[in-house]
Amino acid sequence: MSLSKIILNSPIIGDVAKKVASIKVNHDAGNIAEHFTKFLKPQYASTESLRKEVFKIRHNVYCEELAFENQKDNGMEMDEFDPHSIFALIKHKPTNNYTSCVRIVLSSNDDELLPIEKYCYDAIQNKDYDPKNFKRSEIGEISRLAVKADFRRRKSDRFKGSAIGAISETNYSESELRCFPFIAIGLYMIACNLVIEKGVKHAFVMMEPRLARSMKFVGIKFVQIGEPIEYHGLRAPYYINPEIFLENLSSGFKSLFKEIQKDIHAQL
Repeated sequence: MSLSKIILNSPIIGDVAKKVASIKVNHDAGNIAEHFTKFLKPQYASTESLRKEVFKIRHNVYCEELAFENQKDNGMEMDEFDPHSIFALIKHKPTNNYTSCVRIVLSSNDDELLPIEKYCYDAIQNKDYDPKNFKRSEIGEISRLAVKADFRRRKSDRFKGSAIGAISETNYSESELRCFPFIAIGLYMIACNLVIEKGVKHAFVMMEPRLARSMKFVGIKFVQIGEPIEYHGLRAPYYINPEIFLENLSSGFKSLFKEIQKDIHAQL
């Protein structure tokens, strides 16, 4: 499956939309980067053990919580695209726990289709952005974005008996809570950075239109290339490339991207 599976009406996307919509893009940019980097660390999944952490998070979210996939005996969610993908996580520094993950599916030949090509190709109506127009080595797809429940509920959103978990006041400080809604934004920034680092010139993603609109508040402007379709909720195909990303990223979040870029580059 090709899309970022955290649906917009789930808490993480609701938190992101509310948080992003409520701030001014250029306000207190330094604090955004400071909060993120103080508590969270981007991690390129360069080893087998780190990739297993990715698959465990995906299983926790897609199989156990959202039931988009059947639960696996080994507690890891994997699919046919993983062998030609790269992965990243975000670690919560104080607890050393991984909060979330994202992958970029790559293609080196015609046999390595992107998920959007295999499952949602007919949704691409603007044929100028057909993946087949580009070199296989220069296309990729951002997908399988997942954020664990413990790291996507603001303090004000907690309620007893929440099926998806809540942040414990005894475990997380108020300053930490303020940066958790930016985890999803951070994942897309990490993904875009890896796209640049790996020489991908044309990136695709299936996402909810409301999430795409929310991302515009921080200057991550995906180009919609087709009408929404019903696919685990309403999804539309989007396109982005390094030029679009770098030109439109708002000054209020450039400092965050630079910190993420520096961290990932050092790991690569």
